Amino acid sequence: MQPLLQVRDLTVVYRSGRREISAVADLTFDIAAGESVGLLGESGCGKTTLGLTLLRLLPMSGHVKGGSVIFRDTDLLTLEERELRRIRGAGISMVYQEPDMALNPVLRVGDQIGEVLRAHRALSRTHSCEVKALLEQVGFQAESGIDQAYPHQLSGGQKQRVVIAQAIACHPALIIADEPTTSLDAVTQSEIRTLLKSLQTKLQVALLVISHDPDELEQIADRILVMYAGHLVEAGRTQEILEKPLHPYTQGLLRARLSNVPSENHKKPLAVIPGESPDLARLPTGCVFEPRCSYSDSLCGLCTPPDFQPEASRRVACFNYAP
Repeated sequence: MQPLLQVRDLTVVYRSGRREISAVADLTFDIAAGESVGLLGESGCGKTTLGLTLLRLLPMSGHVKGGSVIFRDTDLLTLEERELRRIRGAGISMVYQEPDMALNPVLRVGDQIGEVLRAHRALSRTHSCEVKALLEQVGFQAESGIDQAYPHQLSGGQKQRVVIAQAIACHPALIIADEPTTSLDAVTQSEIRTLLKSLQTKLQVALLVISHDPDELEQIADRILVMYAGHLVEAGRTQEILEKPLHPYTQGLLRARLSNVPSENHKKPLAVIPGESPDLARLPTGCVFEPRCSYSDSLCGLCTPPDFQPEASRRVACFNYAP
């Protein structure tokens, strides 16, 4: 069966004067219908740029330099803006990491959900039943009156639930969730993760969750893609990645998890990856992780590693990956 989404050799750059900054480099991956995929990496590695590229929402400085994004047999990178509007929200929708930025502060949240419905379905302005049903799906009580509230009257978790209601309003095939729990407290984070996984299973929608937290993806994702400096360095099933990471960068990310620090030993320092993330305008020759890698050799600094496939479900771009 053909995947729902096929990304092939995708390269995205940002331009500032004569400078060209590589944000995404030769990225290739698939997402199947109904599958939950996690995109893991540090801040600045290109995760959000990838999400915005899939919906053609890059800022003016962003430019797709090459590759394709095939969604249901259509290359999204070749569509006119009018055709894209029919896909955004109905075929692919997005949950942004800052609900305050995603919601209009001067409109009631019910009207904002209604706007999504009217944009893609033949509805009159009388759509209160559909809006209330969507709010119930994301955890609000039927008679809460939340549809009449303004964003400033809601908590961070409530606003994120409203944004999720907008995302599922027109039954999309794929939802992109960009750091959906970043600005929330620990309890609300857990509730939002549970909600996203529940909706993904119930609605049979594909989910691409962007995160810097392996523990978050463990709860949501079937597979994990690991990005570093715009490159896809490892991919595999979630438990395979978390239990036996192959790439040195993935190993470093997992060592740095907060969950690795015993609750009774708060003085134990967090593990860190040595060095600093590279300047994307001046990426090193060869493997982009080589300057920070304790396993590197002369070959790593000369050649970009190809994708190795040690198992049917695994991919790793490393000459010295763990056996």
